[in-house]
Amino acid sequence: MAASIFVACVNKEKQLKERAAELCQYIPDHELSEKSKDFMTADFYSVLDTLFNHLPEHEAMDHEWLYYFVTGNGGTIADYEVVSVNQTDATHAIATIKVRQKWEDGSFDENSDIEEHRLYMQKVNGQWLISDFDEHKQDCIRHIEINRKEQAMREAMSNYLVNEIGVHYLKGQLCIPTLLIVATEEKDSTETLVWCDCWVDWYNVAGDTLKTVSGGNHSGCMTIHQQDGKPVVTAFEQTLDGAAFMPSAKRIFGDHYDIFQNMNSNQDVREAARKEQLQEYVRRRQLNIHYYQDFGHDAVSL
Repeated sequence: MAASIFVACVNKEKQLKERAAELCQYIPDHELSEKSKDFMTADFYSVLDTLFNHLPEHEAMDHEWLYYFVTGNGGTIADYEVVSVNQTDATHAIATIKVRQKWEDGSFDENSDIEEHRLYMQKVNGQWLISDFDEHKQDCIRHIEINRKEQAMREAMSNYLVNEIGVHYLKGQLCIPTLLIVATEEKDSTETLVWCDCWVDWYNVAGDTLKTVSGGNHSGCMTIHQQDGKPVVTAFEQTLDGAAFMPSAKRIFGDHYDIFQNMNSNQDVREAARKEQLQEYVRRRQLNIHYYQDFGHDAVSL
């Protein structure tokens, strides 16, 4: 009898290890494949789907989500070895995995480190699925919440620039601001100060190209309040034109002036931000736009 129980336990552990090895193949890399859905719990897939597919595209580059997941990178492939699986109850288990990066031709770099990670598994409708990885699910949720809060703030700023400032320019079909955030400071739970270098541009749509109609720079400090649970710009102290520009900028930006000056005087930084934010605008609205073009300049690919 004892021997039968032992064999059953060994077989169950073997099956869990084999399933864990299979699940390893669906740990995300730089993107989340559609097939991954069949190998993850619904809530874990939802978190990763938001992370990879519904946050701004540059997020993956800025935060390098390889930090959270075992993956290949830069011409390497993750080689997995399931060391053990500990079943904590009838529907939960934790697999210990050793991972080493190998080259695409199958060879190993002698200097490649072997890392140990934990794959959390949950049994759903008779199937063992991935429910977490290295307990980073909560990290991902926190980042999504922070990002959504920032998106809401940036949307409030954009709406203000379009509705309060864009109306004074020669209108085109679309008014799309570019926001460069210099610094933010939360005064309390309802008020935030945002020092920013903003550009307001009107465009006409010509085929698959945004053609600039008009626009200009508006820098300063916005005051944002929470109204009915949403951020709203209630004031915008702007820098002055001409000879008064630098004194007013130094006064408004204060300790943040050097950062502002570096942003405002660097056309490459401005254009990189503009391109990135135009890409995001086009993607979110599913527009068939592939270029933008200023008068007298070549079209820039998005």
